Amino acid sequence: MTTMTNEAPTRAEGGLTMGSHPAIDRLREIVIPIVDDLGLDLYDLEQRGGTFRVTVDTPPGSERGIDLDELALVTRSISRELDHVDPIPGRYTLEVTSPGVERTLRTPEHFAREIGKTVSVRLRDPEAAERRLNGLLVAADADTATIRVGIDDEGQPLDRVIRFDGIDRARTVFEWGPAPKPGGPKKGQKSRANRATPLGAESSGGEVPVRDSQDITPSTTEETP
Repeated sequence: MTTMTNEAPTRAEGGLTMGSHPAIDRLREIVIPIVDDLGLDLYDLEQRGGTFRVTVDTPPGSERGIDLDELALVTRSISRELDHVDPIPGRYTLEVTSPGVERTLRTPEHFAREIGKTVSVRLRDPEAAERRLNGLLVAADADTATIRVGIDDEGQPLDRVIRFDGIDRARTVFEWGPAPKPGGPKKGQKSRANRATPLGAESSGGEVPVRDSQDITPSTTEETP
């Protein structure tokens, strides 16, 4: 995470995403060529209050995540260009980070690149019969996402098609261990959790499992006057 000071007008609650504000547009024009030249991808660009958060990742389909050396290089490159161009007047804070293994889904592009992963979605409508959905993301287009929430009695998939404008928040869910087989445990077998207990939490047997190294979100910090 990089922290730079420069003053930006404070915004209300919530965030402004890529392309939704002139300051975001100016910053995006600077960031995209930098991350492209480094063989990386601009995953998200967001303004929250006086903070601009730049989230970078490896390209869609890549089997590896971004490492600390790459993140530090992106940080230095963006910082140098911002010092040179000075596109955002006043004081602001710039953060450069990676999305981590459980990543926020806020744009159609986010959903499209995460097809095949387990997601958790909360809908905007508090009166919806199923406001929270968990399942396999099986399709996404410019307006909707299709989530497989289960299997019916005849063995057919149960899919829910959700419009993006009806989603309050969504994220991918990182699965620890092998995925459970459809239909649950066989008769006479006890079900086993497929997620590890968080680091520092006590398990039923009194043991604390080691957290997978993938659960760490790389970040760097750099102060600029």
